[in-house]
Amino acid sequence: MGTAIDENGKPYNRTWLIVLLLVGSFCTVLNQTILTTAFPTLMKAFDINTSTVQWLTTGFMMVNGIMIPISAWLTSRVDSKKLYLGAMTTFLIGTITCYIAPNFGTLLTGRLIQALGVGITMPLLQTLMLTIFPANKRGTAMGLAGLVIGVAPAIGPTLSGWVIDNYRWRTLFGMIIPVVIVVIIAGFWLMKSVLPTKKSKLDWLSAGLSTLGFGSLLYGFSSVGDKGWESPTVITTLIVGVIVIILFGWRQLTMEHPFLNLRVLKVPEFSISVLLSSVSMMAMVGVEMVLPLYLQIVRGDSAFDSGLTLLPGALMMGVMSPITGRVFDKIGAKRLAITGMFLLTIGTLPFAFITKTTPVLNLIVLYTIRMFGVAMTMMPVTTAGMNALPLNMMSTGTAVNNTIRQVASSVGTAILISILTNVTKSDMPGKGLLKSEPLAYKNSAISATLSGYHATFWAAIAFCVLGLVVAFFVSGRSPRSIKPEAADGGDK
Repeated sequence: MGTAIDENGKPYNRTWLIVLLLVGSFCTVLNQTILTTAFPTLMKAFDINTSTVQWLTTGFMMVNGIMIPISAWLTSRVDSKKLYLGAMTTFLIGTITCYIAPNFGTLLTGRLIQALGVGITMPLLQTLMLTIFPANKRGTAMGLAGLVIGVAPAIGPTLSGWVIDNYRWRTLFGMIIPVVIVVIIAGFWLMKSVLPTKKSKLDWLSAGLSTLGFGSLLYGFSSVGDKGWESPTVITTLIVGVIVIILFGWRQLTMEHPFLNLRVLKVPEFSISVLLSSVSMMAMVGVEMVLPLYLQIVRGDSAFDSGLTLLPGALMMGVMSPITGRVFDKIGAKRLAITGMFLLTIGTLPFAFITKTTPVLNLIVLYTIRMFGVAMTMMPVTTAGMNALPLNMMSTGTAVNNTIRQVASSVGTAILISILTNVTKSDMPGKGLLKSEPLAYKNSAISATLSGYHATFWAAIAFCVLGLVVAFFVSGRSPRSIKPEAADGGDK
């Protein structure tokens, strides 16, 4: 890595810049799932149900998804050093708000402020990694980014469980605050202006359509668990979301300088990579959220034990991300993607048949197989798609990929939670049985709950099968066949 030249013609240490980015982004992306195993504790603390508490994750992802298109404009308009430090400061304010939250409303507000920062740092990390490395080294670079984007959310549930069992839930936020402060202070020296900027006006109409469209769609899906599919609120927000997103897309394709350049989707390699990474994210994040609920509610495991069940899978992803990055640089994405999606599918299938007494070792092994599959698919496919774009489209490509993937993750999670809630409710025995035969009611209630989980995992399997089909259409081209271009901000 070593010394490179920034946009001001000054030398900088690329290694230290990447370390700063990875540490800072790890803190921000960790927050996507850090509350997963804390949900039962928070439900008791604030006296709320599953559909309400899920907003701490779904709302976070929703704002994150809305911010990502705006981040593409910010990346091209604002000095990358100022942008990164501003995003980390925003994240810090949100984290402090969560730490001192006296009620659920304040906690949710803090989460949404956090998401504003994460919506900038996550795409900025990928854009920087893709820009300061040539095409034939991007697999390795994105493998490092994969450590953050994949592993941080994956270890979130385990870390969360340990904290919940040993400390107060507020510690989940308190432990991040000092690290973020150090990153911000170090950023004044280590972060550099490595991306070219130009003066451009923000298209406020596009920003408004993007926010209303994606926000409405995600709100509709997220409300299904609480209100049901027949709810006028759900139907209205979904219809409004779809119509506004179509208007947003039409505006982007007809503008000379679009807010989010959707024309990159005309590149087949890129659009296939976006579809596949989105589907695999839906399968990964949804199950990541549902499984701890099963472990704690059905099996009665502690928060830490449920988190430990997910830890080997998280570690597997951490070990494999840099390795698959190097393998991708040699053989390309197609074989990795097909193998990865096959592993993800067969690793998810047995979850559709879990019982109250399914051995924990089985769950650990299956979850680890799933994460192995995700590691083989996610970053190689994303990098292959990016390599199909010219260098000046990297920021746009990253924004389009991240927006679609984030929205897909939110929608996938909301769909799985709504299936879990609705199937469980419909199969639940009548309250009369509780008085006449309490034991029979308890057994029927457990069966109803398990039916909800079975239906949820079948939906996750459908996502996996769709991804496996799409994997066969991934380009088999090796990055070694791509001519290395001079990377902006790289060695000059």
